[in-house]
Amino acid sequence: MLKFSKTNLAITILLFLVEVFIALFINDNIIRPYIGDVLVVILLYYLVKSFFDLAHVKTAIAVLLFAYCIETLQYFNIVGLLGLSHSKIANIIIGTHFSWIDILAYTLGIIIILVVENFKRTKNTRMIMS
Repeated sequence: MLKFSKTNLAITILLFLVEVFIALFINDNIIRPYIGDVLVVILLYYLVKSFFDLAHVKTAIAVLLFAYCIETLQYFNIVGLLGLSHSKIANIIIGTHFSWIDILAYTLGIIIILVVENFKRTKNTRMIMS
């Protein structure tokens, strides 16, 4: 279960740097609000897979449920309830506004993960059988 993966950690770091770049330098109506949300669940998936050898579907579902929980907490203004409204970091990490489009973006990110993982497994199976 506990297994370190350099490859998954490298992907995590790369995605984190892309997310930081988006947050600091891109202020548009597509990439920052939507692509950033798609990428964040992919980042979280690879972060988990960097340290744990878990089934990809279970990991993907767990990450998606975590993202849904955070979005739901935004609906209930968790940052304000915790008294962290003044904290820019809390506002960025947790978020402050619920959005159904964010839910859709998280779902799309997990679908991308599942497609990629299934492609990798199919490719590996074909290589083993040849």
